[in-house]
Amino acid sequence: MSIAAQLAQGCKIYIAGAAGASEALTAIVCGYPTILAMTGHAGIANGDVVTFDSNFAGGDDALINGQTAVAHHVATGAVNDTFAVDINTAGKTITIGTAHATPADWTQIKEIKSIKPAGAQASKIDVTDLDSLAKEFESGLIDNGTVAMEYFEKVSDPGQQAALAAFVGSVVCAFKVVLTGGSIRTFSGSILKFGTLPDAAVDGVQTGSFEIQISGAVTRS
Repeated sequence: MSIAAQLAQGCKIYIAGAAGASEALTAIVCGYPTILAMTGHAGIANGDVVTFDSNFAGGDDALINGQTAVAHHVATGAVNDTFAVDINTAGKTITIGTAHATPADWTQIKEIKSIKPAGAQASKIDVTDLDSLAKEFESGLIDNGTVAMEYFEKVSDPGQQAALAAFVGSVVCAFKVVLTGGSIRTFSGSILKFGTLPDAAVDGVQTGSFEIQISGAVTRS
């Protein structure tokens, strides 16, 4: 047995809800990723989905004004905290102006029994031509697949309620999976399957399941 293997116990999944408190930004370092500083030790953490207002300045401010991104590499400084976002501002002219970032509030989906990702897969593009000596291929876009969740039914849980509401409303939501060891995965997705009724059997407990179709990239932080 590997003593370095991470136990699954303690993993958690969150669904994004309403916007949280706006955080004032104090500095920007253009590049890829873009580095931002915020006032004091504010409420933005690794894996948070943040939305920027339209108060950055400079000739290239449209690259970041109004954009939504995932915060990663949050670092605590002596005066201010910093974080990175995967917005490419390398070589651009952007100043901080009076910009703010607003993180989404997260609701934990509780009573989760298992998290089962189907895995990512790139599409295959056939680029064989008449001069090819054998079949030739290139990789296309990545499909990050689905994530299936099994849970113990608890109607009163706000997280389960939020997941059901996202399914019924056909809403694309942000999700955050916090793994033991501190690793975080953040992604957007739609809940395409949700159990109509919980599974129930003699000498058992009520369980349910839902499935998220990931849309776009998965951010690791």
